[in-house]
Amino acid sequence: MSSIMKVFLLLAVVVCISKAQLHESGQCLCNRVRSKIASKSEVKDIHIYPATTFCDRVEIVVTLNNSLRYCLDPKIKAMKKLLTNIMKQKTSTTARPTELTSTPGSTNTARI
Repeated sequence: MSSIMKVFLLLAVVVCISKAQLHESGQCLCNRVRSKIASKSEVKDIHIYPATTFCDRVEIVVTLNNSLRYCLDPKIKAMKKLLTNIMKQKTSTTARPTELTSTPGSTNTARI
């Protein structure tokens, strides 16, 4: 096989691999989402991850008191209401969450 054919073959392989990686959504945390929220007493904290170049959707990860985690659908009515309340708290100077925590390399977490 000539060297030009080898170069074109290598280029074709690189293009195929890069196309496959663009369509893959493996960088998102949530592959499946729930449409129901656990009772407020069971929820330990909620992480809200905004859309990024790696994952094109907003992700909401709930951690329960027993350390189990699951993802919520940000399009359901209850989640829209929760997100609206959180945004109001961030923009208001008088309303603040009861406790804000953050760990290195993570997003802010509001404890409810």
